Amino acid sequence: MDIGIALSAIGAGIAIAGGAVGTGIAQSSIGAAGLGLISEKPNQLGIALLFLVLPETLVIFGFVIAILIMLATGII
Repeated sequence: MDIGIALSAIGAGIAIAGGAVGTGIAQSSIGAAGLGLISEKPNQLGIALLFLVLPETLVIFGFVIAILIMLATGII
């Protein structure tokens, strides 16, 4: 295996891991605030869920970047 392909595979893994860690950190505080909001105003469940789902785009962006890296180097 070429060293460039190995480093690009590591970079693709870091892209996904970084997005996942960032999402986890963001959702921890958003989830706590959302539960506080729902306990005081139960009709605001939709807004709390919307704010909880928004950080998931970080994982999707990381996945897209990883796919682009792997396509550019010929891994897939």
